[in-house]
Amino acid sequence: MADVKIIGGGLAGCEAAWQLAKRGFTVELYEMRPEKLTPAHKTGFFAELVCSNSLGSENREYRITGQGILKEELELLDSLILSCAKETRVPAGGALAVDRDKFAGLVTEKITSNNKITVIRKECEKLPRGLTIIASGPLTGGRLAANLKVLADQQISFYDAVAPVVTKESIDMKKAFVAGRYGHDEDYINCAFFTKKKYTEFYEALIKAERHLPHDFEQKDAKYFRGCMPIEVIAASGFNSMRFGPLKPVGIVNPKTGKEDFYAIVQLRQDNSDGTLYNLVGFQTGLKWGEQKKVFSMIPGLEHAEFVRFGVMHRNTSVNAPAVLDEYLRLKKWNKIFIAGQLVGVEGYMESTAMGLVTGIHAAMTLANKELPIWPRETGIGSLMHYLQTTKPKSFQPMNVNLGIFPALPDIKDRDERAKISRENAINAMREFVKTL
Repeated sequence: MADVKIIGGGLAGCEAAWQLAKRGFTVELYEMRPEKLTPAHKTGFFAELVCSNSLGSENREYRITGQGILKEELELLDSLILSCAKETRVPAGGALAVDRDKFAGLVTEKITSNNKITVIRKECEKLPRGLTIIASGPLTGGRLAANLKVLADQQISFYDAVAPVVTKESIDMKKAFVAGRYGHDEDYINCAFFTKKKYTEFYEALIKAERHLPHDFEQKDAKYFRGCMPIEVIAASGFNSMRFGPLKPVGIVNPKTGKEDFYAIVQLRQDNSDGTLYNLVGFQTGLKWGEQKKVFSMIPGLEHAEFVRFGVMHRNTSVNAPAVLDEYLRLKKWNKIFIAGQLVGVEGYMESTAMGLVTGIHAAMTLANKELPIWPRETGIGSLMHYLQTTKPKSFQPMNVNLGIFPALPDIKDRDERAKISRENAINAMREFVKTL
């Protein structure tokens, strides 16, 4: 019998399994795919990315972010997911983006070749006995979701949307051009609206476009996480809302005039290592596929674009962490059950990975009869854990890592200086913490 059973072969489940195996413990990893797919997954690979192929920003001299700090922490903790991402990365300016298939394939190879990990390809409908990590992800459904709801006594559903992907060769580069914002990292293809009239036509077509009817597991009062809000929902909030969001025209110079004179800009980011596919940044959507083709082809340079994947909308589920989880991510009523990944109430690939890593380490320490640690508040991981514990249950919403949840530095007004000091505090604290593990 395995020391720990893990339900779910996504980012968090794989990371938890890896952390346990490297410490000498045996794992049974349950994954229902490819026998049974979710509405968003297409393959049987572990760690399949179903939204963006970007794992968020990395720290650069000109920009330090919570996402960047979290990646540095995960590197110090020997994260499987981060190492596989770096090995399969594609150009994305200041972000860490990956070739989806190569990334998922590499994670799958690492997991299946580890002799401490036994993969069980079937749906886990009942919770197994003994120490268990539930990392079944935001699309948890069926009997498992029903069992979890009973155990947790709380559930939040909100909605995620996936951006469409086009072939690079079908982009009209006579209208589009390559550039990065503020002169940095020219890894994006830019499709610019030169006039307000053209933008208005696109805006009006977008807000009138027909959306997919909700699946039977969706609710009419759908809630969207702000970082992955469908483009049509952003547009519906006001004429200029896209121009202050994913279509903002600032920081990019018109190569013909040498001025920032575009009315709005759509950016495309490389989606695979061969550079043949690009996704529309910020264009997560739940529009019907025919509507996507019609409306998005109005974007300058995409009039004849070949769409190899259209956007889809799907449900995300998480527990109400401050109400049902203890400070170690265990269910308060069932301390042999850890919750990991997006289910705990974090949002984002690396945040989910971090919560998988935390539960893997906590499970290993439980098996070794060691006292479980409190993660340093100065760190990104510690700040996420603090948020999950201290937010009022009635107002709890899933959160991604950002400098706003790090400890405050009230005496420092400059944003860049605060970010620099927050990073130094986080990395120093994590280095010391790693020694205690």
